[in-house]
Amino acid sequence: MAKLTIALAPGDGIGPEITDAALAILKAAGALDSLEFVRVDIGKSEFEKGNTRGISDAAIRAIEDCGLVLKGPMETPKGGGGKSINVTLRKLFSAFANFRVFRTLPGVETVYSKAGLRIDMSIVRENVEDTYGGVEHRLTNDMIQCKRLISAPGSEQVARFAFQTARRLGIARVHCGHKANIMKMTDGLFLDRFRAAARDFPEIEPADVIVDALCMNLVVRPQQYRMIVLPNLQGDIVSDLCAGLVGGLGFAPSANIGTHVSIFEAVHGTAPDIAGQGIANPTSLLLSSVMLLRHVGLLHEAATIDNALLATLESGVRTGDFGDRNRPAAGTMAFADAVVERLGKTPGTVPPVAVPPRGQARLERGERPSGQRVIRTFKNVVTHVVGCDIYLDTPLSAAALAEEMARACADTPFKLSLISNRGTMVWPTGSVYTECVDYYRVRFELRDGVVPGTFGQSRCVALMDRVAESFTVCSYELLRTFDGVKGFSMAQGQ
Repeated sequence: MAKLTIALAPGDGIGPEITDAALAILKAAGALDSLEFVRVDIGKSEFEKGNTRGISDAAIRAIEDCGLVLKGPMETPKGGGGKSINVTLRKLFSAFANFRVFRTLPGVETVYSKAGLRIDMSIVRENVEDTYGGVEHRLTNDMIQCKRLISAPGSEQVARFAFQTARRLGIARVHCGHKANIMKMTDGLFLDRFRAAARDFPEIEPADVIVDALCMNLVVRPQQYRMIVLPNLQGDIVSDLCAGLVGGLGFAPSANIGTHVSIFEAVHGTAPDIAGQGIANPTSLLLSSVMLLRHVGLLHEAATIDNALLATLESGVRTGDFGDRNRPAAGTMAFADAVVERLGKTPGTVPPVAVPPRGQARLERGERPSGQRVIRTFKNVVTHVVGCDIYLDTPLSAAALAEEMARACADTPFKLSLISNRGTMVWPTGSVYTECVDYYRVRFELRDGVVPGTFGQSRCVALMDRVAESFTVCSYELLRTFDGVKGFSMAQGQ
């Protein structure tokens, strides 16, 4: 059988050291009999060449050919320069689900392990959308905007992955973490598609929890959760919170799963202060490598390494970032050697991982697409234009602005219905204590008697053009109904 080829990006800082350690353990466990790693150029070296993407064209082609990536931590330019290469990779290859597992490990002392509380949970985070689109604009002197993008098919993809993974792992309940009480349309859509996906998994109980309550609950009673699926930004924050429950990012593996490409990585930093010293903890990348092995069907090798790591940790072998400070710390490769020595052994203080028979490496992938695919959930929806929101850069008061806007929409199918500032209604009613900045939303809706569907968006564009004769228009949003339901939110206080 031909070996599966995996793109290898050792990373920056301590990345090459922990990568060498993880590969040494994979080789000793026999995993490299089925796998071949191919080096690709990603990260700091590419940024230093002036490549703002942080990845070469050759690396993109190699990853597309392999369908699998193992990567160490990557450095992101601070301030200016390119964007996070970690986010770029996930979005570029549509690795839509971030899957991270958090469990109590022997020898890794936390307040929960001291209390005898065992943690075993997973976070599934949407990986492509949300504020991680990085769509930002400076709108006025004082206002900057970041667009939050949540789609129905993107939400459903990650929810379905969560339920499929829960079914495979025998998890009986999956929670959806959200903020749909405030972001009723974006998080509301995410929650709706979670509930829709749940209908296909009747043996699994769906539950939901508001994300701020979730964070409190995770600190107070983390054992009540087994799997939680969240939107991107909230999932990022909650994932790191959960890592803190089990000892930190150095013990948190991460997989980014897509239809065609999946990426397995260490999510901690590059630790430049200790780079080159050979003292970094390789556990996170090793556990991510174990997730990769399971992903390609090498379950025997994955379980063997898992048990060896558990046995190593319970024996007290440690790197300098954890464990009994009265015991000497092992270097990166010495820690790896200790794991290799225990291959075939099982832990005694925690339940061992069942070791199945050896199998062949496999990777199930769809055919290479001929172009970028458009994914859709709702089709044949009847939509009607019912107005527009026009966003303006102006220092005027709300009352003065209302007078100007009323004149602008005279003799049009629209009436001025609302002015808001930072999301709060300031006209036609409001409070004199509401402080405003130089950025207003002005809402125009159909006048009474004007039938929705009698014209398209051209009349809204014409209105915006009229407003733009006297004001700076920062942006414009079309207001529509979808099968008779408003596709836009109310203002706070409306």
